[in-house]
Amino acid sequence: MRLRELGITVGQLPPGPLDAITDVEGVRVGHTTLIRGDGPLVVGQGPVRTGVTVVVPHEAIASEPLFAGCHRLNGNGELTGLEWIRESGMLTTPVALTNTHSVGVVRDTLVATDVARHPQLGSYWSLPVVGETYDGTLSDINGMHVRPEHVHEALAGAAEGPVAEGNVGGGTGMICHEFKGGIGSASRRLAEADGGWTVGALVQANYGARSRLMVDGVPVGREIGYETVPSPFETPRDAGSIIVVLATDAPLLPHQCERIAQRAGLGIARAGGSGAHSSGDLFLCFSTANRGRLHSYKEEEPGVTVAVDMLPDTAISPLFWGAIEATEEAIVNALCAAETMTGRDGITAHALPHDLLREAMARYGRRPID
Repeated sequence: MRLRELGITVGQLPPGPLDAITDVEGVRVGHTTLIRGDGPLVVGQGPVRTGVTVVVPHEAIASEPLFAGCHRLNGNGELTGLEWIRESGMLTTPVALTNTHSVGVVRDTLVATDVARHPQLGSYWSLPVVGETYDGTLSDINGMHVRPEHVHEALAGAAEGPVAEGNVGGGTGMICHEFKGGIGSASRRLAEADGGWTVGALVQANYGARSRLMVDGVPVGREIGYETVPSPFETPRDAGSIIVVLATDAPLLPHQCERIAQRAGLGIARAGGSGAHSSGDLFLCFSTANRGRLHSYKEEEPGVTVAVDMLPDTAISPLFWGAIEATEEAIVNALCAAETMTGRDGITAHALPHDLLREAMARYGRRPID
């Protein structure tokens, strides 16, 4: 179940119809989930609790890139391709999420896929965007179980519509605020007076201390102690990472996308994240608004200009709030959708109990909606 299915809301802005990143027209999401084996860790054999998630901004992203921007809250992590995004202000590939030690194979597979789709270009090059968080607490991360066929499967299955969350794709083995974490998504729709734009978030949540978990300002983590729901860690910790992908149909230039990406950090803070020393907190934002006006490999004639739309900076603040609230709710959706998982060596990451969440919210005056 998702947060709103439990009668709980966060923030003030309304969600889009799906309350997901796919509320931004054209955006598709696909997953490949790998769950195999139980018992003691045997490197190369398992147990396996991992996978791949892909966000496809649109089908022709390689030839029709989108304006994009990125931000680093804390840099103990990886999101490949960001230097070219900072340099060019454009996103030219799908975005993939996986575990820390599978970034290479996922990146290489995206390169091979791009090359195969553009044989007419000969020396075509690609700098894919691939992010990671660490699932080695539950999974045989050093066994390199993610293969090219798993990336192909996620790409082939990428679809519009509702987004699967929790123990799926790259989020399969992830832990968040010492509960079972994973993939989460949410969206916000601005009022017509503010442009009516949509901003959607997708997170791979694998960070945070139990005691700091907040839901709409309620200290849920402190209300659900270790005596009720044990931590998967021998010693409670404030560690891990989170990747946030933001999409919007608002007409933003690259510097504006970067400003939106920064606000993901505020959504994480509202949920109780701090960007801890050992955390990799990396954010990407892209705008679908100027699709078809930009080209990644087509050389324009000298002197030719391209007209693009842009939102005045003076009108961008409502989008900031949309990004903040969508990120916060996406994190909580990951927690609500995730199910208890036992991984290597019998280590168990317990799901956030829905009944205890509702009780904690009620104690602080947050009555469930119908």
